[in-house]
Amino acid sequence: MTNKKSLTLVGDGSKGARIHDIVKAPANTPWAKARQQSWDASEPATVYYTPETMADGTPCSAVTVILRTKGCHWWWSSGCTFCGYFNDTRDDVTNEDLHAQWAYAKTKFDDFKGHAMVKVYTSGSLLEDREIPVAFQETVLRDCQTLGKELIVESRCEQLTEEKLAWATSINTSFAVAIGLEAYDDEVLRFHVNKGFTIKSWDRAVANLKKFDIRVKTYLMFKPPFMNEADALLHGVKWIEDVAERSDEISVNPMNIQRGTIIDRLHRHNEYRPPWLWSLVEMIRRAHPTIHPQNTGNGGEGQVSRLIVHPTAGGRVRGAHNCGACDSHVVAAIERYAVSGELQEFEGLACECEKAWAEEVALEHALPTPLGISKPRRGNVLDALRAP
Repeated sequence: MTNKKSLTLVGDGSKGARIHDIVKAPANTPWAKARQQSWDASEPATVYYTPETMADGTPCSAVTVILRTKGCHWWWSSGCTFCGYFNDTRDDVTNEDLHAQWAYAKTKFDDFKGHAMVKVYTSGSLLEDREIPVAFQETVLRDCQTLGKELIVESRCEQLTEEKLAWATSINTSFAVAIGLEAYDDEVLRFHVNKGFTIKSWDRAVANLKKFDIRVKTYLMFKPPFMNEADALLHGVKWIEDVAERSDEISVNPMNIQRGTIIDRLHRHNEYRPPWLWSLVEMIRRAHPTIHPQNTGNGGEGQVSRLIVHPTAGGRVRGAHNCGACDSHVVAAIERYAVSGELQEFEGLACECEKAWAEEVALEHALPTPLGISKPRRGNVLDALRAP
């Protein structure tokens, strides 16, 4: 008599489960599917405005339109380890839905009057035909051109071909493209981020953008998964130096924990801690001479690029944070630097927790600790250890 084996090295002959479905289980659960279908496909995920700076350095305000779309085509097949934008998508969004969302945003802000800039984000790439109907791409490009608004869109590298850019610039002659590069390092892109392209892809995309005189905004990530604080600081400064000459703007995004992602799982198991705000301040101080060789601030003589750091969920446990007592002051100083480009924004910042941060970074430089040694910075340590 032979008993049926529950698990063998060669399997039982049935079709195996896709790693895509296993690793990203939260996106495929009934609650996640129900949540996606609960969104109103005729309204954008959110629309708001913030202070900004135009290409020539003029202060302005910018309307940000985050559309509810089908999401990123890379997510459909694999996806980045940190990205939770799938939480805001719907699989059945149509061209008519997207036009309704765009009309909603224009109506809410009266055709963006009083706002010189419009940022259009799609939880993917606006110029990707598999995600966004070409007719809607053309609507956004043409409307912003007609209204005289400086437009910023996001895109992965593979969409930025000469053919696609020739088409886009024939409709709108004044827009910028933000590329989520995350890291100028192939090892990090592959094993930490699972980005799905290499630095050569970014090099080609930027070369194509320059051919059409399109402004380049490069997104870099601070402290991606499977990286400790000390390495994040070293890499962060180096990546800024690597891309500064070819980027009109560099936006460094400190890791924040988004629901249902791989980094969320690591965080829940105390295997990842979001970065210290002190690390962001130190990164800015070290990178400042690269961005402003003559120390003249944003818009000043000799500026190589513009460095923007906006800590999403800054001061919260799932975002870049310190001890809690100093967080709001440090976040405010970091955001002021993004506008002014002046290191004086950090003068007078001080807190006892800065010593703990410095000791942690020093230890991680000295010890082989790929996942870091960071301890919880909020609440009772014993309670954290008792947590399941």
